[in-house]
Amino acid sequence: MILHPAILALVAGAAVIGLMIIGASWFGLQIIRKWDLSSGSELQLGLEKKTYLISTVMAYAFGFQIISLFLFIHTADSLCSMFTGAMCAAGTLAVNSYGYPVFILKIVNFLFAGLWLIMNFADNRSQDYPLIRKKYLLLLVIMPFVLAEALLQAVYFFSLKADVITSCCGSLFSTEGRGTVQSFLSMPVGPVRVLFFASAACAAATGSYLYLTGRGAYLFSSVSLITFVVSALSLMLFVSLYIYEIPTHHCPFCILKKEYHFIGYLLYAALLGGAVAGIGAGMLQPFRTIHSLSLIIPDVQRRLALVAVLSSAVFTFTALYYMLFTDFIL
Repeated sequence: MILHPAILALVAGAAVIGLMIIGASWFGLQIIRKWDLSSGSELQLGLEKKTYLISTVMAYAFGFQIISLFLFIHTADSLCSMFTGAMCAAGTLAVNSYGYPVFILKIVNFLFAGLWLIMNFADNRSQDYPLIRKKYLLLLVIMPFVLAEALLQAVYFFSLKADVITSCCGSLFSTEGRGTVQSFLSMPVGPVRVLFFASAACAAATGSYLYLTGRGAYLFSSVSLITFVVSALSLMLFVSLYIYEIPTHHCPFCILKKEYHFIGYLLYAALLGGAVAGIGAGMLQPFRTIHSLSLIIPDVQRRLALVAVLSSAVFTFTALYYMLFTDFIL
């Protein structure tokens, strides 16, 4: 199973990123301890020369980290035919106990990677690197999550056995039985549907306010996080039903298939992209008081607000399209 090209790419890519983040974190410790821009010492000059290279390398590494989430899901979906009982990525991830933890870690690291790239972008736009210690502190926080993902992903793929009988998405994401997923899927649709459109409207309103006035970043960031959670729940609870036109099929993975026009990739990209941009706008707010960033941060926040609002609109109107232009009635 390990000879599958996509698996090799994922495992090798995760290993390379892991080595990169270990090296960058070691360099980051030197930055945190010894960075002094006012000094003209040989050590400081060496740190200044290396920091641009390290930042550039990590930007590419985190770029691949973001893409790897979609590659992982696509790979899991393409492998489903090898396992008895699996119909999509849901069954492949359930083949052993490592699949879903890896999937969750990839989502967490997608968000972390996006936030680090935002902080790095803002820091690099200033000549005195005012956020350099903070972005390397964030890198130290991210490192264990990235390494855990790389390790668990390798164990997951190495542990795949074709003779294992797994569960299909119909049983994994059903309202029958007891469990966290079943509890979510048993929630009443009406109130969640109202909450979904209300949160989307609030995200649009607060994002537009931030874009036009430059104020309200914390509020917009909080609303974006809430919208992300509500939208993810809504996708499983009722949006997927309109896409499948089946009243009991809540699988969040089948929408990635060709027969549904790969619409899941658009929905997930909009959902995650909007969350990163929205949360990132609030993350940068404390740094507006730094003199060299006083003009840079508001501009970056406006861009993030625009990206988040557009991403939320793409997700909401795509869901609304399927809800309106279908013969299925929930």
